[in-house]
Amino acid sequence: MTAEPDGPEDRLRRFATIWSRAVFPVTSTSLTRPEFEQQLLPLARRLSDALHARTHDAAEGQAVGAALVATHCTDPEALSRTLDCVDAYLVLYCGGDGPQEALRTRSARLQHAMAAGFAQALRERTLTEQESISRAALNARSAVADALHASEARFRAVFEGAAIGICMADLEGNILQVNRAMLRMFGGSEQHVRGKKVVEWTHPEDAPHVWRLYEELVRGDREHFHVEKAFSRPDGTALWTNLSVSLLRDADGQPQYQLALMEDTTERRLLNLRLRYEATHDALTGLPNRTLFFERLEKALSAGEGSRFGLCYLDLDGFKTINDSLGHSAGDRLLVEVADRLQACTTAPGEMVARLGGDEFVALTTGPDTQTEVDELAGRIMSALAAPIRIDGRELTVRGSIGVVEGPVGERSPAEVLRSADITMYRAKSAGGNRFELADPEADARAITRHGLTTALPTALDRGEFFIEYQPLVHLGDGSVRGAEALVRWLHPQHGVLSPDRFIPLAEHTGLIVPLGRWVLEQSVRQAVAWQERHGGEEAAGPPRINVNLSPCQLAHPGLVSDTVEILERAGLEPQVLCLEVTESALIGADDEVLKPLRRLADMGVDIALDDFGTGYSNLANLRRLPVSIVKLDRSFTRGMQQYPADPVDLKIVEGIVSLAHSLDLTVTVEGVETGAQAEQLRVLGCDTAQGWYYARPGPPERLHELALVDATG
Repeated sequence: MTAEPDGPEDRLRRFATIWSRAVFPVTSTSLTRPEFEQQLLPLARRLSDALHARTHDAAEGQAVGAALVATHCTDPEALSRTLDCVDAYLVLYCGGDGPQEALRTRSARLQHAMAAGFAQALRERTLTEQESISRAALNARSAVADALHASEARFRAVFEGAAIGICMADLEGNILQVNRAMLRMFGGSEQHVRGKKVVEWTHPEDAPHVWRLYEELVRGDREHFHVEKAFSRPDGTALWTNLSVSLLRDADGQPQYQLALMEDTTERRLLNLRLRYEATHDALTGLPNRTLFFERLEKALSAGEGSRFGLCYLDLDGFKTINDSLGHSAGDRLLVEVADRLQACTTAPGEMVARLGGDEFVALTTGPDTQTEVDELAGRIMSALAAPIRIDGRELTVRGSIGVVEGPVGERSPAEVLRSADITMYRAKSAGGNRFELADPEADARAITRHGLTTALPTALDRGEFFIEYQPLVHLGDGSVRGAEALVRWLHPQHGVLSPDRFIPLAEHTGLIVPLGRWVLEQSVRQAVAWQERHGGEEAAGPPRINVNLSPCQLAHPGLVSDTVEILERAGLEPQVLCLEVTESALIGADDEVLKPLRRLADMGVDIALDDFGTGYSNLANLRRLPVSIVKLDRSFTRGMQQYPADPVDLKIVEGIVSLAHSLDLTVTVEGVETGAQAEQLRVLGCDTAQGWYYARPGPPERLHELALVDATG
């Protein structure tokens, strides 16, 4: 047994040895095989360096392909064997410990570049030989006998020794001479070539202009032309060539012969087709991939007036769970089965299905009546997914959410169409999944705006685009202003002032709610200190209190207590002046670990208010275990009091909540008070404080001082 190569240089030399043994038998050279191997070694090193380059450089692969021609590897079989060798052994011997999949992709791209470089160099050599042959052919007909003999000898040497196919014919198309290279291209059958006419070499895939160019040449209107043309071999296979045809004139300048040079490009064409397929199809499912889908969609959207399109964007529901529980192998088999079912749904003309990536698929239909067809297509897809898929002895239920976009062509770009379908698909998913939804321009606009706000949020705080308005908290007994709730606003450069319901959910989703909440707390505490300094602390009820909302994300943040303490101490504000409002839904079922920060803050003297009370499903008895001192009734309780007489059921509910809260030493605040009748009714029921438009809308901090002055003088 022979030892495996040790170092990178040994492995590189081993690759060069394998390469030389594969190519040497089909190379016209006077070198020995070891000498030929030494010529290939620098080319092997260039391929190895290109394989590991930081970015792909097609010029390196093209240079290696051109160098093959320079080393007399001009036989098409030499290129085929070279590409096979690079495909099989380059990554194996020169790949090292790099990522194999990425290296194989780089190797395939190098093969493509080598083939292009080989073709270009061979084409240039062909043109050079063509000029040489043309000169020899013309000189062969010289009037001088010695010159004629010498020219004929040179012409015959070039003619017979050329690596490309050469054919001479008269102007009537009768084939007069062919060389050995051309006979090999046609399978070695001289009978199939000689004795034929040029016009008999038509092929079904001939471009329309090929024979028009030929007619112009034999008439003398054209000196030469170059086309890609296919020929039929005797065995029924296709021979693809780069064909160059030139017109040869006599000494008087009259057309006399036609000379054709053929370069066999069959192997290279097959390689290009393979690379094109790999670049436009999904490796797992065999479906068209994102690249090919966008090509088809762009073509469909640029169709003539009156054409329409329909698109179904499918995302599997819960696919991540399958991957996590059964493994990626099972997930891959599931995707293959889904792909097969989708292909069975898109068999009509103008329909196609593609995999965009992961568990996302898209189906496209075109034609004049896609309004009906796309709904039917979505229905077929949902029906196809309904049957369970059996993987590793388990029956898996497949569900999917589909976003459907349909409309006339020419109004939207492919990116806009796919974005609308994506938005609509997520709307179907948020509605419970296992359904399809039709695109809605208004819903798209809202989603796009939401995305824009989400993107702008991180820098909005740094740019100072947020500000705070304050809504007074009024004591129902004496009408005095006891404090205010801080309500953050966003002054957006394009959309103007945005209320919290437009951006707080986005801030919670992105995690920005923590720094934003800290900023609101800092600003509110500073404002509370400013109120104290302005009021002088002479109010009988104490300094104005400040209520700040606390989101569930802030509640779970480990720095909540330390940040609050630091902000209070730095501003010089007593904890008793601060009230943190937490929604009832955030505390439903909360364990002691979640409540621990609130208890620590409550022990310091910070009031904790249970906001939006009555909107959740918590047990009233749970109030005893929560570290809250204030209950804020949701505005839904005050709506029933707008009518006269007030709904007695609502009154009983509020009366019961107030009685229970007072029995637990809790203060009751009511939101959404809009009329004097509501305020009076709530006072009678025993509520302590209230806020709402009846007293004042949220406004600048100076408003609180003005209201306090009115109370003091009223």
